[in-house]
Amino acid sequence: MDMIISGVLLGGLYGLFALGLSLMFGVMRLTNTAHGDFMVLAAYAVLSFASLGLPAWLALVATLPLAWLLGYALQRNVLNGVLGKDPLPSLVVTFGMSVFIQNLLLQVFSADPRSVDTGAFATESFTLGADMSIGVLPLLILALAVGCTAGLQWMFRATDLGRSFRAVSDDREIAELMGLNARTVYSLATALAFVLVALAGGLQSMRTTVAPTDGPLLLLFAFEAVIIGGMGSFWGTLAGAMLLGIVQQIGFRIDPGWGIWAGHLMFLLVLAVRPQGLFPKTR
Repeated sequence: MDMIISGVLLGGLYGLFALGLSLMFGVMRLTNTAHGDFMVLAAYAVLSFASLGLPAWLALVATLPLAWLLGYALQRNVLNGVLGKDPLPSLVVTFGMSVFIQNLLLQVFSADPRSVDTGAFATESFTLGADMSIGVLPLLILALAVGCTAGLQWMFRATDLGRSFRAVSDDREIAELMGLNARTVYSLATALAFVLVALAGGLQSMRTTVAPTDGPLLLLFAFEAVIIGGMGSFWGTLAGAMLLGIVQQIGFRIDPGWGIWAGHLMFLLVLAVRPQGLFPKTR
């Protein structure tokens, strides 16, 4: 039970990692290889605001509108120009962004791991039974992951913006004939994805330490969660993230060096047995 609860709580964080990646791929069929590095960049933005004297949660909130603007501008001025049937240009461009962000953070902040000080909140917990306790911060992260997943699923089903996302994803040319501006819709999708990226990165820096070179590992966790859950479903992405977290916790319990490896092993097993993922669904 302790392993399952710990895995579900860890999976909530992985779910936040994966939602932005799932959104960008679902709308634009774009795999952002700098996804993890943008999370680290957001974490350092939260750290910078906190160093100015802002409380940790206010520093996180202050980062979100900046992430929206960055995502919108990046898609509008850079990524829209490389979208197409050939995925190679977008992969090359986002890989270049990854290299740039890592080296920029190394130059500005050095390679030392850092974390956001949340005070006593970081250690607050409540007990379940005689010998089990749950941290308040991991539980809050899980609640945010569930809330963001439900919000995205509702938006795609019940709002004009969500229908616009689905329309350009299904057939860009027909959507544009019906009056939609695909470039604007793509920019709004990326802006929303970057808000989720900033939220995930900020919470990662509150829960543990971050370093400039952590981006590729965070991208890998996000990618594995999306693939395990299945393309096309936000709830599937969250479920895949929780399964990944549970398997990693089981691996850590067996041997401290087996946790990450156990998650990779499950990812490969899912690819071999059910390559479409465990819960595929067309949005």
